[in-house]
Amino acid sequence: MMNKLKVVIKHLWLDASDTRRAIPPDMLQRLAQRVAASEQRHSGQVRICVEASLPTSYLWRLNRQHPISALTRQRAVTMFGKLRVWDTEHNNGVLIYLLLAEHAIEIVADRGVARHVGPPQWQAMLARMGQAFREKRYEDGLTQALEEVSALLVQHFPLTAEAGHRNELPDQPLLQ
Repeated sequence: MMNKLKVVIKHLWLDASDTRRAIPPDMLQRLAQRVAASEQRHSGQVRICVEASLPTSYLWRLNRQHPISALTRQRAVTMFGKLRVWDTEHNNGVLIYLLLAEHAIEIVADRGVARHVGPPQWQAMLARMGQAFREKRYEDGLTQALEEVSALLVQHFPLTAEAGHRNELPDQPLLQ
């Protein structure tokens, strides 16, 4: 019970101003440029979303059947839909989701990418970048996530001359 209370208080304490402090405008610009550069090398689409905390509606569900890690994943999947990352021509969108309150990252890939990259590969990737987020090195962690996701997209969805580059989603990370 005490653990749940600590988690809830931590999430209620943080807001969008904490996100803006963690990801200042200059870092936001560099991340947007990295997304744009990445998408020049493959036909996939990448979105970055950073949230300070989970909405209260998620926190109400916090219990043994719904630990914070499961709620974080559920939120990432919800944001994947809200940001329309699934709505790309080749079903090759990827969302990189960072939850500051938990220093947690989630990667949600559309079905076209999921055909080529299985859960064990995503889990290994998340494990490699987790340390940067625990140390609050958000730019390092997000850059590493973007580089690893980009490498997979280049491998499975290379940019072809006839297809050209079509930017279907904003490159600017979303801060909430």
